[in-house]
Amino acid sequence: MHDNDEAADDVADEIIETLRRWVDEVVVPESSALELADEYPTAMAEQMEEFGLFGATIPESHGGLDLDHVTYARVIEELSRGWMSLAGIVNSHLICAKLISRFGTDEQRDRSLAGMATGKLRGCFSLSEPDSGSDAGALRCRAVRDGDEFVINGTKMWVTNGERAGIVALLARVPEGDPSGSSGITCFLVDKTPGKHSGGITVSRKIDKIGYRGLETVEMSYVDHRVPADRVLGGDGLDGDGGIGNGLRWALAALELGRINVAARGVGVAQAAYDAALVYAKQREAFGKPIAKHQAIAFKIAEMATKLHAARLMTYDAARKADAGERVDLAAGMAKLFASETAAELSLDAMRIHGGNGFSTEYPVERYYRDAPLMIIGEGTSEIQKLVISRALLAED
Repeated sequence: MHDNDEAADDVADEIIETLRRWVDEVVVPESSALELADEYPTAMAEQMEEFGLFGATIPESHGGLDLDHVTYARVIEELSRGWMSLAGIVNSHLICAKLISRFGTDEQRDRSLAGMATGKLRGCFSLSEPDSGSDAGALRCRAVRDGDEFVINGTKMWVTNGERAGIVALLARVPEGDPSGSSGITCFLVDKTPGKHSGGITVSRKIDKIGYRGLETVEMSYVDHRVPADRVLGGDGLDGDGGIGNGLRWALAALELGRINVAARGVGVAQAAYDAALVYAKQREAFGKPIAKHQAIAFKIAEMATKLHAARLMTYDAARKADAGERVDLAAGMAKLFASETAAELSLDAMRIHGGNGFSTEYPVERYYRDAPLMIIGEGTSEIQKLVISRALLAED
């Protein structure tokens, strides 16, 4: 068993080393220009397909790499160190895949996971709405049964990969026939043709953002869009053992992977900000010596390195707990909270160390500063993380 663990670690290290070289040689030199132009990184996404990253957490039985959570966190960290948007391209896809793998029927797994593992079938996850973000239970998108189909109507917001996706893990409310006695929120596996229009689905607009650019974040409208009943995640059984009414609970479970992902993104962006600040502080001179020799800057670098190290340890700790099959809502919530806030702090620290140059698009630190807030908001705001953490800490034994 020990030998197997060492072999797995060697494979993981090889994956990370290959990815690190690619990030340094390809992503870092090209990312700022693509990001400022808000241009989708088609060639980079194709290379990520070749690396197998779209199947990173998909089981080997369906063609995926089946990486453990720690290795997956390291992958996301490396991608985000180069350009955080690359991690977003795979995150929404893999949340969708996680839902299918963990809660789908055998037929649903066989139908979608092999294509998703190659990246040829892109997935996305759609929960948020114009009036429903942190309060996920307030969603209004409705799915009404009509014979062997459900008719879906509603508007969804903040859908990453929405236009390029061929399958959407969509959360909608089934107003009747909910055997669980819950809110009726159900996850549907909605098949679509990549593009702006497919059946009753319209990508109604692309949301312009201050950061997290280069990949589409869209609003999607569903108008009388018909979905077969067998595309209810987990089956549409009305005897209580299907997916009707279980959608929100299952989505929150899958989002634990998303929170480890966002924590790892925070570590990656924080690492990039720290690296840039360190290099600049050693090169830039003021008052006859490099600014790194001035105590104010030296102390700031010490603080940055300490926070970065803590964020990485917390993220890997949450990932290890997930690998051990332990409950990770507390650890993942803490890691996501701390790592995302650390990314925001270090990106601003790096801008300060760069002085006026930090405010220029000639240096990448301004991009880190614009990307960081997304991680404070996405997959549950910092305030929601504090709610998750406090509930876990104060729960009755």
